[in-house]
Amino acid sequence: MELLPLASIIQEALDFFIKGGFFMLLLLILSVISVTVMILRGTAIRRSAVLPAVISAEIERLQPGDSLEPLQKLIKKNPSALGRIVNTVINHLSWPRAETLEAVQTRARHEVARLESGLVVLEIATGIAPLLGLLGTLSGLVGIFASIGSDPVLVARGIAEALNTTIAGLGVAVPCLITFNHFQRRIEVMSVEMESMVSDLIAKCYPQHGA
Repeated sequence: MELLPLASIIQEALDFFIKGGFFMLLLLILSVISVTVMILRGTAIRRSAVLPAVISAEIERLQPGDSLEPLQKLIKKNPSALGRIVNTVINHLSWPRAETLEAVQTRARHEVARLESGLVVLEIATGIAPLLGLLGTLSGLVGIFASIGSDPVLVARGIAEALNTTIAGLGVAVPCLITFNHFQRRIEVMSVEMESMVSDLIAKCYPQHGA
């Protein structure tokens, strides 16, 4: 008994897709690409993957004059954006403080760009999906006007294409926009936290190295 509603839902979804015409196919491809990017980037920018708690705790525990070896071991065991920036600090401690800061800022820009990679796909999808829906609407309207006074079935098909592609276009664009903004905000927040942690580390390290 439970399979009948499910089969009905699947059939309705297929009918909705088929009646949307060619532009519905483009929207389907765009939605698959967008969902893939959402999953991949969502996994990549997890807090545990960007700001491992063990590295953050070690930086907080560290005192001026302490050995950096435990921190280096944690960085090797927990590859992350924070770890790579901290490693840059450690590798440049023999440099003057100003030059170390410059090297760290350069590394941080690379890491932020790495975190944001792929988000442009969601941004593009947000703009393209409604336009594809609009094209589908126009295509359906053309079919309607071409069929007026002839076959009612063709008129109904044109109406379905116009409405379905509009709905699908917005249905793809809205989740992409929400996810894009959410990911951007998450990256901004974690970037500020990384900056604070690295600044704290440099302040603790440089008295030891006589900068």
